[in-house]
Amino acid sequence: MVGRDTMNSIVVHYQEIALKGKNRPWFLGRLVRNLRGAVADLDVRAVRPLMGRIEIVLGPAATREEVGERVRRTFGIANFSYAARGTLDLDELSSAILRDLEGRTCRSFRVSVRRADKRYPLTSPQVEREVGGRIQAARGWAVDLEEADLVIHVELLTSEAFYFFGKERGPGGLPVGTAGRVVCLMSGGIDSPVAAHRMMKRGCAVTFVHFHSYPILSRASQEKARELAALLTQWQQRSRLYLVPFGDIQQQVVLAVPGPMRVVVYRRLMMRIAEQIARARAAQALVTGEVVGQVASQTLENLAVIGSVATLPVFRPLIGMDKDEITAEAIRLGSYPISIIPDQDCCTLFTPRNPQTRARLPQIEAAEAVLPIQELVARAVGETVVEDFRFPVVPFDVASRT
Repeated sequence: MVGRDTMNSIVVHYQEIALKGKNRPWFLGRLVRNLRGAVADLDVRAVRPLMGRIEIVLGPAATREEVGERVRRTFGIANFSYAARGTLDLDELSSAILRDLEGRTCRSFRVSVRRADKRYPLTSPQVEREVGGRIQAARGWAVDLEEADLVIHVELLTSEAFYFFGKERGPGGLPVGTAGRVVCLMSGGIDSPVAAHRMMKRGCAVTFVHFHSYPILSRASQEKARELAALLTQWQQRSRLYLVPFGDIQQQVVLAVPGPMRVVVYRRLMMRIAEQIARARAAQALVTGEVVGQVASQTLENLAVIGSVATLPVFRPLIGMDKDEITAEAIRLGSYPISIIPDQDCCTLFTPRNPQTRARLPQIEAAEAVLPIQELVARAVGETVVEDFRFPVVPFDVASRT
């Protein structure tokens, strides 16, 4: 065991936020708030910004690995480290580092120093030589400035120092909530959860809309949508899922619209319904998991005709990816095992054998003219079931403080 009693801090570094100029304090405040929310149910004593970094102070009941997993799912973080706090006195600091190095072995090491406060009397290279010399004398390890087995990081602030051994990669991106709200049309498939996750990484809070055909089909697709929403909520802490009944609409389309055009008409109706929900949520865009050429409805012509019905922007984060790339990302995200559970999706209900691949807008609009579009959209929105998700689940009095 190595220094577990003294390694009671996690030092978080951000990168993209640092480039935000005058808006940086606002972005940083949101990241601190998100981190506090992420660890609200754990024994964390403080989450505080400190001169270009954030310190998470662990209580005795917290395991750093569990807190680290929450940090790893908080967008806006470049990297983080399990750290200990020390003094600015180099003798005391070196002794503390040596104490926490007990039990470690390596062939080579180096010391990397950053001064947050440039008023410190020694330069970073001077501190590296001083601390590195003490460690070398005590442990006999070779110094390697290029490819060291162990890098000992020291960060000097105005009145205290941190030291840590190695860095953990963060998720990057921007803090969720800094880029506004979007609404994602989420099927039970592989693509749309990945698209939603990508928008979260760019700072968007994502609301989910799932279309189902219950009671014509089973509830399986709704259960998958709930599982996917719960998984994705681990990355944004609060989510809302809209479960929209779509089976009756499909039946009306079957009776009125020629077979080849039905898929495009279905999707245009979905866009209209999702946009109504987006307006109610004050969302600024719609998001889909569509990919050029992946299925018959996703040709450039069809995407253009489907998207033209929306007055909000339509974002397609996966548009140029192939299936293997999306699947690999879904596996990393953890959504893949949920997405491949067999279910009866409304997209497969009443689907013609030969759907139109090059839709023309005038023809589609003529086919839609026989449908009571506004009535169908209003009824679907009115019959929608809304469910809220939260991660972590904490008592109300704790939640109100995050």
